[in-house]
Amino acid sequence: MNVHARISKEWRRRMTMVALMLNGTGIWFLYDGFIAWPAEAARYQQLVTVTAEVVAPGEKPTDKNPAVVRAWTSHAEKNDLPTKLPKERTPGDLSGQRIIGGIVMAFGLSFVGWIALQHRKSVRAEGDLVTGPDGETVHLDSIVEIDRRKWHSKGIAYAIYEKDGKRRRLCLDDHKFIGCEEIILEADRRIAARAAASGPSDASS
Repeated sequence: MNVHARISKEWRRRMTMVALMLNGTGIWFLYDGFIAWPAEAARYQQLVTVTAEVVAPGEKPTDKNPAVVRAWTSHAEKNDLPTKLPKERTPGDLSGQRIIGGIVMAFGLSFVGWIALQHRKSVRAEGDLVTGPDGETVHLDSIVEIDRRKWHSKGIAYAIYEKDGKRRRLCLDDHKFIGCEEIILEADRRIAARAAASGPSDASS
């Protein structure tokens, strides 16, 4: 047989969505830590200044105080600033956002690199040999069983084969590498053929 199972569009679509979510989240945290929150911290300092006369000593300006809201709204309109009261953003807040954003982005970019590496892999069946995604080579006639426990839920089957007197398994992921099912069906056919061929001799013995 001759089958070349490459990365499927569905797997690529799902991995792309995960990569976008990871990197988008990282960018969001970094934007807050380096741009949005520092700007809000600066506005908060302006808020403290313009509301100093209407806030009791030791209290912080909040939107629960109508005088604070009026003072800030007037100041914001005159200076083309957002009329929503800014929140206090401490150096620790900014550092936390930046650290989280950096960690998430590191994971996100690493994930993108991993996806790129996966696209270099495939599952091949050429003649009697099957070559797995990591380069392992299995003779079709050495496959003695197909484990389908994850087939219906994930599209994954394992070809159980014998090598050097030990049972090993080859992952045939038809969700990730579209075309693996054809290899599985061929392995099934050969397993059934061997069983049928050995049946009469077993019965006569």
